[in-house]
Amino acid sequence: MELREELKSRASYFERELERFCSSQDARIPARLREAMDYSLLAGGKRLRPVLCMAGAELFGADRSSVLPMALAFEMVHTASLIHDDLPCMDNDTLRRGKPTNHVVYGETLALLAGDALFLYAFETALGGLLQNGVDPKRALDAVNLFSQALGPSGICGGQVLDTDEASREDRETFVTDIASMKTMVLIRAALCSGAILAGAAGEELKRLMEYGRCVGIAFQVADDILDVVGTQAEMGKTLGKDAEQDKRTFVLVHGLDGARKLLHELTQTAVSQLDIFGEKAEFLRELALYLENRTR
Repeated sequence: MELREELKSRASYFERELERFCSSQDARIPARLREAMDYSLLAGGKRLRPVLCMAGAELFGADRSSVLPMALAFEMVHTASLIHDDLPCMDNDTLRRGKPTNHVVYGETLALLAGDALFLYAFETALGGLLQNGVDPKRALDAVNLFSQALGPSGICGGQVLDTDEASREDRETFVTDIASMKTMVLIRAALCSGAILAGAAGEELKRLMEYGRCVGIAFQVADDILDVVGTQAEMGKTLGKDAEQDKRTFVLVHGLDGARKLLHELTQTAVSQLDIFGEKAEFLRELALYLENRTR
């Protein structure tokens, strides 16, 4: 199957499971809060992080359904980060995934709470669901530990500070990589590797997968920075050009457009080389890295 179709198939599987999850209403959650959570959760997107989580498990012989609670948790926290990222106190954006942002529809207060709720509901969903699926408790704890590290002060919260707080900005060339590593890479790497951990990955194989995730995660942000300059709003589904408008540190600003493209290619090639240890089993991940290098959205 051609990679684009394979990716679409895997994302569609997750999309169906996400819709099923959202349709099973939890009576404990206030209706308007659940509506705001579901509005952003079901707004579409690449579903890259849950796809990576399931792919990591499959690489080590597990069925993707067994790690679905973990995949759902990653999509929840990714969505929560986007809701918060779009708030007026952050990027003040009005368009996300081709739709009005959460705070535009529900107001700032409910949007903030919907993001908070998704962050916390993710842990409940992951732990409860994994144990219910019969996943080894030690593996579940290790996976959720990696998940939590990706979210905290040394993960996406810290990355958002580096990206938005003027007093935290530094002039060194590697600062933009620090932002990308904490804000974007950690969640992509954790999604892939938590799925693998749940399936029993350890040692050198897990180390190689962590490096693949690091390279692909940073490459993803490099590509985003490039597309913010050369992409179209119709394809990207969000407002473009805001990085330059807000004077943010980006790979294009630091390296220039050609330099950013060169770095993107180097990161992709390094990522692909980490998969040699897995042979043909890693063909999907190999092709995915190449696909993400050349994406247009």
